[in-house]
Amino acid sequence: MVESSVGAVGQGRLRGLGDLPYHWCEGAAREEILLGLDAEAAAWGPLTSREFSSQVAAVSKGLIGVGVGAGDRVVVVARPGVECALVVLAAWVVRAAVVCVPPGVSAERLEYVLRDCDPAAVVLEDGRHAAAVGALGRELTALARVWRFDQGGLEGIARPGAYMDSTAVRFRREEQSLRDVAAIVYPVSTVVRTRGVVLTHGAVLAAAEALVERLGPVLEGRRRGEREGAGRVLVELGLWEPGALAGLVACGLVRAPVGFVGRGPRLLRDVRSFGPQVLVCRSWLVERVFAAVRASAPPNGWDQVDRFKVAAELAVEFDRARRKGAWRRMSRAMYEWVYGRVRDALGGHARLVVCAGGDLPEELDGFFNGAGVPLVQVWGVPEACGAVAAGAPESRRAGTVGRALAGVSVQPSGEGELCARGPQLFAGYRGDEDAGRSAVWEGWLASGVAGELDDAGFVVVGRRLRAQATRAGDRVREVGGGRPGAVEPDFAGVWEQRVCAHPLVAQAMVVAGGRPYASALVTLAADQVEYWRLVNNRPLSLSRAELAADPDLGAEVRSAVVAANQAVPAEWAVRAFHVLAEEFTAAGGLVLADGSLRRDAVLRAFAEEIEGLYRGRELPRGDRFAG
Repeated sequence: MVESSVGAVGQGRLRGLGDLPYHWCEGAAREEILLGLDAEAAAWGPLTSREFSSQVAAVSKGLIGVGVGAGDRVVVVARPGVECALVVLAAWVVRAAVVCVPPGVSAERLEYVLRDCDPAAVVLEDGRHAAAVGALGRELTALARVWRFDQGGLEGIARPGAYMDSTAVRFRREEQSLRDVAAIVYPVSTVVRTRGVVLTHGAVLAAAEALVERLGPVLEGRRRGEREGAGRVLVELGLWEPGALAGLVACGLVRAPVGFVGRGPRLLRDVRSFGPQVLVCRSWLVERVFAAVRASAPPNGWDQVDRFKVAAELAVEFDRARRKGAWRRMSRAMYEWVYGRVRDALGGHARLVVCAGGDLPEELDGFFNGAGVPLVQVWGVPEACGAVAAGAPESRRAGTVGRALAGVSVQPSGEGELCARGPQLFAGYRGDEDAGRSAVWEGWLASGVAGELDDAGFVVVGRRLRAQATRAGDRVREVGGGRPGAVEPDFAGVWEQRVCAHPLVAQAMVVAGGRPYASALVTLAADQVEYWRLVNNRPLSLSRAELAADPDLGAEVRSAVVAANQAVPAEWAVRAFHVLAEEFTAAGGLVLADGSLRRDAVLRAFAEEIEGLYRGRELPRGDRFAG
């Protein structure tokens, strides 16, 4: 067992997260707090502390003005950004609980979350989910107002409280407690019905303080006279992800200016233009930076040697070496042209990359550190505010997620499941007290993740587990696979199942690997096509192929595709599909005995049709479907 002691970071704690905005801008009337990207100008615009405090107060009054009370829920369906962060902070000021939901959520999933948490207010990024929220209007008895950022923005939220005096906000802050509910987190999953994890102000604050204690020397490393960009933190995590809320609070505790960036074609360009001192991201962004630098490097030199590969291996070797003598340093300096590109890709000012999730391959961990870009991993589960263990620049080990945070104990069970104990544990599951009590046994939370501790106390994360029993620490069963820590939801399987629910569709197969967007092959059910021919007065002389090309029948299949797209995140939505007149059969060598598809065989058999779905096309821009 490894247990870290609490440092000085726990001294002088806030009364609650409602005090965080005021602590953040304390003593710095003109200092930048949040930074947002202006898409049209392609520039980062800062929000000064004076503007920040004014907007938090205005949004807080607006929430009070529509009747949001202490303990009420405020659902925010939006990408991470300045507006989203301000709504979250204002909700904490008025003692409301936030429920952050990714904007790419399916309509079915969003409806479940809304029914389960019964919000007093909903904030949408745009009109994508307006119909789903409107359809539940009568069921959501506590819902007072629905706002949209694209229709009025923060000013629209603030308007109902414009007449109020600031004392209304002050009274709420004075009544806050660390036992107040700060957030309800619904873990991202292909399963629609997942329990909401209830996190208190005290738990989120404890997790944030522990992160500051571990990473504080870098987060607080702002000094006068430093070049532009120093001290800035760029966050790529969505606020619905484990550890994101604790990370936001940690930045507030050390008064670091924060910017937000999301997935998109301009992502790497936005990272460079921001020039972060600290980058907080998931492993996929680190992998993308590595791939971009590798693609820009010459394939080989005069001696036909892949020099980038040599440079990458040398960086990993350099990081692993305990003693870095003159010879090693000189060898590394020979490939500075590669390592400099890595630093430039991150804006040139990065002092630390914090990779959340614990699923970064060991080679990439070693490469970035060997290339002169300090990188550490942070790991946790939603029930522990997403923060259980973290590395430190001066004390890390490649392939691990660091040691347990301050005040946290980590111990593997007899079956190899990581269990954690500490002040950041959740208060239970919403609406399911029995499940909440069963998840924690004698103060220990069963994380549901396999792992171990090495000889120096570093936490090594393994595969995801699914509980078999009701007690934490009881025997668990491994499911899934993949690289350590990776959880790969089968979104393609969910899509295929949904589209096949349409009577006209017999089979469907998603094509996504290595492609700019997801597409699909769809086959027609022979008996249902004949019935459709009869009902729609199509002549018997039409062949099956001619029926498959019928615009009206195609519209039927298209409706099935659009409905299936609502059940998966936006990045997995199918953007183009091809309708095949004949079903895949075992006789044709495309179906196994159990009825499942031989996917490799289908890809080979219909390679021309698949290529046609991408030939001459740009990446579709539609939210849920573009054909």
